[in-house]
Amino acid sequence: MNQQDKTTETIRTAVRDRYSQIAENDPHHKTQESSEGSGCCGGGTCGTGSFGVTELAQGIGYTKDELATTPDGANMGLSCGNPTAIASLKSGEVVLDLGSGGGFDCFIAGPKVGPTGRVIGVDMTPAMLTKARSNTAAYQSRTGLNNVEFRLGEIEHLPVADSFVDVVISNCVLNLSPDKPQVWREIARVLKHGGRVAVSDLALYKPLPTAIKESVEALVGCIAGAALIEDIREMMQAAGLMNIKLTPKSDYIATLQAQQDALLQNVGRSLPPGATLGDYITSLDISAARG
Repeated sequence: MNQQDKTTETIRTAVRDRYSQIAENDPHHKTQESSEGSGCCGGGTCGTGSFGVTELAQGIGYTKDELATTPDGANMGLSCGNPTAIASLKSGEVVLDLGSGGGFDCFIAGPKVGPTGRVIGVDMTPAMLTKARSNTAAYQSRTGLNNVEFRLGEIEHLPVADSFVDVVISNCVLNLSPDKPQVWREIARVLKHGGRVAVSDLALYKPLPTAIKESVEALVGCIAGAALIEDIREMMQAAGLMNIKLTPKSDYIATLQAQQDALLQNVGRSLPPGATLGDYITSLDISAARG
């Protein structure tokens, strides 16, 4: 195994271990570990303090009606946007969620595509897959739908056939991948001609200081692995996607800072004097189509 392969596997192991811990904790993740933890995406203070996971979800674009269909515990405060809000999902469509976690966005998407549609969640963490599958019965009971399934797999190697999917969604996950160009190639591969991308992720305005980029805590917290906005555009174009639209949404970072998020506080100490995290990182709505 060469050095690059070792680095890739180290990153995957760190991410898988951390998200296994999140999945095995309280569904709303208000454990002692999580309340002292590191970052929303990495299972830290999101959903603790003055904001609960429901309030956070509403603050980043989920409606009360959407949240009413989701099983208890599916929303673990791991979102940095609402990809289904920009997906314009239609009845009968096939939706693929990359890094589906406890199934939150899959259960949001299910009623939108209806009984003739289908939603597939893919996650590389077995504990998350177990949680998502255990939530399925409650989703079926609340909605009367049986249109959501979950598969074990890496987003760099999706367990989905070519040209099978109408819409690919993902929520604060792509930044965790050690091979983002491959992820975008896989997205293009599984999309039907004219299929759409609707992703919420964290992205960078400018490169982070070295101390932050080398922090494992910041990596699993979705910060250190975030890509530059223009690099994301170039990766998407190279994969063959078109009609690319990248929309920064700075309110997400401001919300976490207002909650005195532990990870953001730690990261802030590594910034140059006078700099703020909002100078570097933002939530980003990403939309595109396969040409």
